[in-house]
Amino acid sequence: MEDDLARRVAERLISLEGTAGAWNLMLEEVREGYARVSMTLRADMLNGHRTAHGGMIFALADSAFAYACNSRNELTVAQQASILFLAPAHEGDILVAEAREDARAGRAGAYSVIVAIRGGGPIAQFQGLSRTTGGTVLSKQEQE
Repeated sequence: MEDDLARRVAERLISLEGTAGAWNLMLEEVREGYARVSMTLRADMLNGHRTAHGGMIFALADSAFAYACNSRNELTVAQQASILFLAPAHEGDILVAEAREDARAGRAGAYSVIVAIRGGGPIAQFQGLSRTTGGTVLSKQEQE
């Protein structure tokens, strides 16, 4: 079940980014410790082999990671991230990145993100470590 605060935080982050709009990123679902986003692969998102550029796959996973780890309205950044590429994706494919919080301890959080082709199998697995830095995405007035 989606949560209103997590959605408002993700929407604020999206409004401050140039990337989400440039990629036509869609915020499908967000709740505490979880986010699912998607985008359709265009020709300008492909590499020289005419498959999805690894940077685009990483960026989509990183966006889902960001919305999941900021979902409590605690200002949080990536401290470390890695990705395994499992299969190619092609122009016209809809990529879906689903981020889940695995653990939190103090200011650190561990997240897993699976990137898949909608209606198909996974193409990448991303692992991220987050760090809360203090402060909030939304002000106290915006939270009410």
